[in-house]
Amino acid sequence: MSVYEKLQALNITLPAVVTPAAAYVMYAQSGNTVYLSGHLPKKDGKIWVGQLGKDTTTEEAKLAARSIAIDLIATLQAACGGDLKRVKRIVKLMSLVNSTPDFTEQHLVTNGASELIGEVFGEQGKHARSAFGVAQLPLGACVEIEMIAEIA
Repeated sequence: MSVYEKLQALNITLPAVVTPAAAYVMYAQSGNTVYLSGHLPKKDGKIWVGQLGKDTTTEEAKLAARSIAIDLIATLQAACGGDLKRVKRIVKLMSLVNSTPDFTEQHLVTNGASELIGEVFGEQGKHARSAFGVAQLPLGACVEIEMIAEIA
């Protein structure tokens, strides 16, 4: 099953690529490697805010991470000139989780993105990953995720 068939089977329509919120670009390419800038989750058209261990649950933030993965795939599609078939592999995800000092489930939050990337890209979606707890994120977002991919 192709990436596009998997997206359709998951009832996912890729959104328009978001515009940068500051002085950066949404992706940069060096050789066959594409670096995607950090993406923030949205809920009802607004930044999904919250802090894990305070006012946001692991399951809520896992859904936020999944929503980021959809946006990352849309940005990756743009980086591939509109053709996700050019993706050779997802190399790495880095996740920042807005959390209190005693919250320790950043890895479970990040699974929301990792699991969807795996479903969509299959073997090519198996990636290295880091998940960090941070004191705050831009605009109060609960999660921020960036991605590195190899394309043909």
